[in-house]
Amino acid sequence: MKPESAWHYDGDLKAALVSAARAIVEADGVEALTLRAVARATGVSAMAPYHHFKDRSALVAAVAARGFDQLYDEKMAALAAATGDPAHRIVAGSIAYVRFVAEHPALYRLMKSPALADRSAYPDLALAAARPGQSLAAMLGELAAAGRLRGVSAEQAGAIIWALVHGIATLANDAYLGDAETLAADGAAALLAGWGAL
Repeated sequence: MKPESAWHYDGDLKAALVSAARAIVEADGVEALTLRAVARATGVSAMAPYHHFKDRSALVAAVAARGFDQLYDEKMAALAAATGDPAHRIVAGSIAYVRFVAEHPALYRLMKSPALADRSAYPDLALAAARPGQSLAAMLGELAAAGRLRGVSAEQAGAIIWALVHGIATLANDAYLGDAETLAADGAAALLAGWGAL
């Protein structure tokens, strides 16, 4: 974990608390994340985090939201670097997803925590979590509009691709699979080819 002084804030305590919380999660796991530990890491009183987060769950939700924002940004960068064809961009996005999970395993576990399944209590998290899937839906919509999806709707295709990529990422994260990027790329390409998109 970073030294405590690395997270001393300069005017934006809420952002500093979230950054410190993420550092704790990535270094020591979700179990190590407490409001007291985050206060200590940012050099503030034990009660200061409660001015921004009503409890630990609210802090966890904020860390998860930032994780989804990063996942979205990295996925969009991968899409921008790929060819303009929506099918090829979907493959690139699938690779970006599993790469993010491989690089941030503890953060990803937090992001997918069952404790955060009811996102209605955390609107910022709900918004952030939806964004990566919206880009997939848009690309599949392009393919459907061009008549390049056979035997499946754009909505069904999105659910299937997400299940494939999420499953590969999760299994790789738990050390049941290797070379997740190749599996995600090959799997997404095979699905798209079967639907007539590649």
